[in-house]
Amino acid sequence: MFRKDFPLLNSDLIYLDSAASAQKPAMVLRAMDTFYRTDYSNVHRGTCHLANAATTAYEQAREVIATFLNTKPANIVFTKGATESLNLVASGYAKTLKPGDEVLVSIAEHHANFVPWQQACLSSGATFKVFNVLPDGRWNLDDFRAKLTDKTRVVAVSIMSNVLGVVNPIQKMIADAHKKGAKVVLDAAQSVAHIPTDVQQLDCDFLAFSGHKLYGPTGIGVLYGKTKDLENLPPYQFGGEMIEKVSVAKTTFAPVPARFEAGTPPVVEAIGLAKAVEYIENVGFDSLQKHEQDLFDYLIGKLQKIQGIRFVGDPVYKTGLLCFNVDGIHPNDLTTILSKENVCVRVGHHCAMPLHEFLGITASLRVSLGIYNTKQDVDDFVLALNKAIGFFR
Repeated sequence: MFRKDFPLLNSDLIYLDSAASAQKPAMVLRAMDTFYRTDYSNVHRGTCHLANAATTAYEQAREVIATFLNTKPANIVFTKGATESLNLVASGYAKTLKPGDEVLVSIAEHHANFVPWQQACLSSGATFKVFNVLPDGRWNLDDFRAKLTDKTRVVAVSIMSNVLGVVNPIQKMIADAHKKGAKVVLDAAQSVAHIPTDVQQLDCDFLAFSGHKLYGPTGIGVLYGKTKDLENLPPYQFGGEMIEKVSVAKTTFAPVPARFEAGTPPVVEAIGLAKAVEYIENVGFDSLQKHEQDLFDYLIGKLQKIQGIRFVGDPVYKTGLLCFNVDGIHPNDLTTILSKENVCVRVGHHCAMPLHEFLGITASLRVSLGIYNTKQDVDDFVLALNKAIGFFR
């Protein structure tokens, strides 16, 4: 039903790697191409009609993202991706953390929400703490609460793991963290394309996601922050556009969000991301979720019939993505055969080495669904997977 909207998929390609990066609908590609061809200019720096039009388009994109998250445009910072968004926050806190402070993350975090906090603690002398997951892939909330203390300054967690595929009980955890006086930083890179994201309802302090996983372009990310939290965060980079006044003696910085957008921003990418959001909203999350869940249930039913499949976590708790291994066969070998069958999946530790080590595995094969996938994709994938397994047995 939706596949026709995605030009790259007008072929026999079986694309099951949306958790790594989603394909782009035609309306996103057209909007970016049109802007480059007819409206391109830098923003915020000129008085000609092109510069004014580009600035308007860029700030309108910010308004679209703000509405999508249920916040105000001033609370939206454009970055080059979720990784930069998370590093921006962690680097700011690295300057204020001190020995005795604690940062708490999950073992399931993507490296982009694990390593920056680890490094912030190493540079500041704060304590880096990690809570675990249950065998079924859900978070171990007892372990989380045991490690959450009055010394916890930051809780940095994902709404949805890119390996486990579980939508985590974020609302309760945010409430628990706030009772201890901790700030909560959410990685929404995986969840934002699958479930509605309302930052007011969540009451998170920061939230980050990447455009390319939300059917938008690469090179654009979003950082949401509460007003006071953004204002208290030191600038991450210095240069043009983020300044208020510069003299030999000192520099003062622009208000948020401009102080975090040094240099030429990703103007065209912001316009493309706004169009991707428009596409998702036209589809509607109710329709999107029903389509993906029906397809996911169909996939699970097919895979459960294959001898030797070992799922990473219990499939009953998962949304949109699934990691597994097959007894006696390295996942790299499977994906080599799958690639020859025109099937795109992901293999490795998925930038989550601590989680794989905790689970006692070195790698896994990941299948992830997008709005454009069909039951035919699943059938073709399972057929190719069985062929690959048969090659090694």
